[in-house]
Amino acid sequence: MVIVVIGPMGCGKTTIGRLVAEKTGYSFDDADAFHPPENVEKMRVGIPLEDEDRLGWLKILAARINFHQGAGRSLVLACSALKQSYRDILGIDQKNVISVYLKGSFQLL
Repeated sequence: MVIVVIGPMGCGKTTIGRLVAEKTGYSFDDADAFHPPENVEKMRVGIPLEDEDRLGWLKILAARINFHQGAGRSLVLACSALKQSYRDILGIDQKNVISVYLKGSFQLL
C-alpha cells in the first residue's frame, strides 16, 4: 500500500506522514528530498516552480512508488500534489495508491 499525504505548504504533510509511517511500520519519503538541483536553486531564490519544472520530479516520485509496490513494500509519501495532473502522474487511484488530503483554515495551519 502507498499513502500519499497531500496538501498546501505548511499544513503538516511531513509531520503527519512521519506519524502515519511510524504507526503503520511503512517506509516514509518526503517528496521535497527528491527535487533536482535546478528546482532547489529556483526555490532557494524564491522563483516559483512551473509544471514543467515539476514533471521530472513527479516522475522520480512515481518511480519510487512503483519500486515500493514492485517490492511489496508499503510507503507513506508526503507531497503537495495539489493538481489532479500531478496525482495522475503519481498513480493515485484510491485503491493501491491512496491520498490523504490535509486541509485546514489559515489560523489552524
